[in-house]
Amino acid sequence: MTTPEQYVQQKAAASGSSFYYAFLFLPKPRRAAITAFYAFCREVDDVVDEVRDPGVAATKLAWWRTEVAQAFAGQPSHPVMKALMPCTAEFGIEARQLQQIIDGCQMDLEQTRYLAFPNLAQYCHLVAGVVGEVAARIFGQTEPATTEYAHKLGLALQLTNIIRDVGEDAMRGRIYLPVNELQQFDVKAHELLNRVHSERFVALMKFQAARAHAAYDEALALLPPADRRTQKPGLMMASIYRTLLREIEGDDFQVLNQRVSLTPVRKLWLAWRVQALGRM
Repeated sequence: MTTPEQYVQQKAAASGSSFYYAFLFLPKPRRAAITAFYAFCREVDDVVDEVRDPGVAATKLAWWRTEVAQAFAGQPSHPVMKALMPCTAEFGIEARQLQQIIDGCQMDLEQTRYLAFPNLAQYCHLVAGVVGEVAARIFGQTEPATTEYAHKLGLALQLTNIIRDVGEDAMRGRIYLPVNELQQFDVKAHELLNRVHSERFVALMKFQAARAHAAYDEALALLPPADRRTQKPGLMMASIYRTLLREIEGDDFQVLNQRVSLTPVRKLWLAWRVQALGRM
């Protein structure tokens, strides 16, 4: 029989995510906490990505809301919450934060377009900023200002995800690029849905990439020196994702018909370089 700890480990490893490489260098208690938390994020995210019927997905998210409330009342039933709950007091993980992450997934069920960047930024806050906030505490945050850094880094990572996944998201009928920016660059929604690569599309994507790079720069500037060592896993993520962003830029934003990714060996190298040399 699989233990809750084995379940979350398998969930984290199976995703093939870059996050997994950043966790490898953490001491065991912190690694256990971040693995359980990451598995929770995967579970609720998978509801939106894998359940085709919006009604069924909404019911599943409602179940997760109840599960979080019951878990914090001392009665977890899902293996993810059983693995996560022993870590909550030590690392300051709150029910409110988990519910906010579910709120972000709920937005995916209820809207497929964002009128302007402030609307998109609110979505990014819930699905990435709050994740960064929890992760920073697990990694060993000591300075209050590190929370602001974590939110900004979460935004940068999510904007990179959006750029990478434009084609895949379009196949699901979702466009995260703000409507007013599509209009600004004269890119029609149907062109994205039909995966039409044009000079206008490249111009639009250069604009998106510049915003993501600015968010990385702002995040790094916000990180207090006292927490630079504890926050190395986040810096590993920044290194891996920013390298991915540069690959996409170098490939002229060929993201409509393919998914650009880094090899596991390259991700491990980038993570190790931050761990050993402190370089990004």
